[in-house]
Amino acid sequence: MKSPSDPASGTGLPSTLRAFKHRNYRLFIGGQLISLTGTWMQTVAQSWLVYSMTGSAVLLGFVGFSSQIPVFLLAPIGGTVADRYNRHRIIIATQTAAMVLAFVLATLTLTEQVRVWHIFLLAALLGVVNAFDVPGRQSFIVEMVGREDLGNAIALNSSMVNGARMVGPAVAGVLVASVGEGWCFLLNAVSYIAVIIGLLMMKITPRPRSPLHGSAFSHIVEGFRFVGRAGPVRALLLLLGLVSLMGMPYAVLMPIFADRILHGGPSGLGLLIGASGVGALAGALRLATRRGVRGLGRWVMLASAGFGVSLILFSLSEIFWLSVLLLVPVGFCMMTEMASSNTLIQSMVPDRLRGRVMAVYSMMFMGMAPFGALLAGALAGRFGAPTTVMIGGTACIVGAAVFGWRLPALRPEMRQMIVAMQAAGGNPADEATGGQGVPSPSAR
Repeated sequence: MKSPSDPASGTGLPSTLRAFKHRNYRLFIGGQLISLTGTWMQTVAQSWLVYSMTGSAVLLGFVGFSSQIPVFLLAPIGGTVADRYNRHRIIIATQTAAMVLAFVLATLTLTEQVRVWHIFLLAALLGVVNAFDVPGRQSFIVEMVGREDLGNAIALNSSMVNGARMVGPAVAGVLVASVGEGWCFLLNAVSYIAVIIGLLMMKITPRPRSPLHGSAFSHIVEGFRFVGRAGPVRALLLLLGLVSLMGMPYAVLMPIFADRILHGGPSGLGLLIGASGVGALAGALRLATRRGVRGLGRWVMLASAGFGVSLILFSLSEIFWLSVLLLVPVGFCMMTEMASSNTLIQSMVPDRLRGRVMAVYSMMFMGMAPFGALLAGALAGRFGAPTTVMIGGTACIVGAAVFGWRLPALRPEMRQMIVAMQAAGGNPADEATGGQGVPSPSAR
């Protein structure tokens, strides 16, 4: 086994960047980096636009709900589509649809025709797109890099997301303060062109797939049954769902913190979200240095607890720059928990079920967020944003404690599932027949 500083597979790349030896992955990352910078710009500008039009914490929660509830409702269908059809073509279609929606929002805003219901409707439509995009994109990663570099690719993908998260909100804060929200929406729409071009330039070798028999509904049920029977996968997803429900909605309340508590305005909002992105980027890069999955379960537990503690400390701060600093560990712990869970789950799931299992992952990560956004909006309207964030942080700590208590009992099954997938070597045909083999050192 090479150390993190060793070249990766004779390419001259450090081990931390070993997934970049795959041409398709380089194209994917390049386009996504540009596109997601635009996405973060739109996220910040959209929140500020709703807040400036309504001044309502409850409506901020409803916007988050409308954009993510379709993922919870439709992700199982999106996962089945990802397992039945060409994932590459699915992503091209979803990215094109997202680009069109961004152009519509930009046009309405720049012509001063935008209304709150427009924002709700377009957010909901984007949620429908994401219900198909997220399972397809998550399950497509293994087709670009294979199982050997899967964990590294997931970590680097998270790094890219959070690199964009550092830049996008900061740029959005400046643009909103100077020229308005509409230009953020327009730049986001244009940014999708980069990712679509990158996808079209890929050379994809079709992966052999086991034939799927039965109805689409039976395939959806099969995915849920796998999750229900696989104890480690179920435990990871339940903790992720709790964190998404109770902890993640802190971001929905950021406009309130930026304006009423910390008095930073739109530029302050960008800095707050960007600070969380700095921490998340650091967490993703730390994960990228790892080889194998040994110890990731413990990382999930510690990161969930650290996320809760950081949120409680942030909720107590009334000093702008202290709040900015406290959001760095918030982002670090959030990304570590999410990416570690993603890596562990994808290491345990057979390829023929990957889209459907990642759909359940999407339901827990993104699909629980709308309920959290509604709950956070309602609690913030009644008790205030700081108390709401403190409640969420406490729930994350409790969830981490329960997961940590169960972890020793889950480890043997987790190891067995990872070994079975490593023995299959990423070949769906082998996985379909339940290939067995000898564990690698990193799985022990």
